[in-house]
Amino acid sequence: MKNNKAKKIALFGMMVALAFTFSYFESLIPLDFVVPGVKLGLANLVVVIALYLMKPGEAFSIAIIRIFLAGLTFGNVYSIAYSLCGGILSFLVMYLVRKTKLSVIGVSMLGGICHNIGQIIVAAIVMGTSRIAYYLPVLLVAGLITGLLLGVISKLVIERFEKVKRNKT
Repeated sequence: MKNNKAKKIALFGMMVALAFTFSYFESLIPLDFVVPGVKLGLANLVVVIALYLMKPGEAFSIAIIRIFLAGLTFGNVYSIAYSLCGGILSFLVMYLVRKTKLSVIGVSMLGGICHNIGQIIVAAIVMGTSRIAYYLPVLLVAGLITGLLLGVISKLVIERFEKVKRNKT
């Protein structure tokens, strides 16, 4: 029993560390010259995988811890606010639709879209104008594309985990 709990704690710690590492790696990739504000969302790969392999609360905790760690390390209060709103909205939508007929890829794509919607909401509040919503179509396309790519990778990783798990039993 204790061994199983230790494995869960170790897995949780590794997932947080991996998400944080992906955040760091992503901070080194300057995509602002292509589309301002767009990121690959590599850390969300870990959250999508955790959503399927762990308990929902654990997956949510990974997302929140990663947002605060990355924000405090590489960002500021505003980056935390943007990421937090986007991350929470994204997680809630992915959590609600993951048990439907939608594939991991579809869930990830919805997550990418909702993350950007959440960030636009914060931007409108911070800037005090709804005009920022004109930028939403660009961010929705970016969210679809990154969600698709991360969804494909997530699907492959989840399938690999399930195959390893089946072979152990």
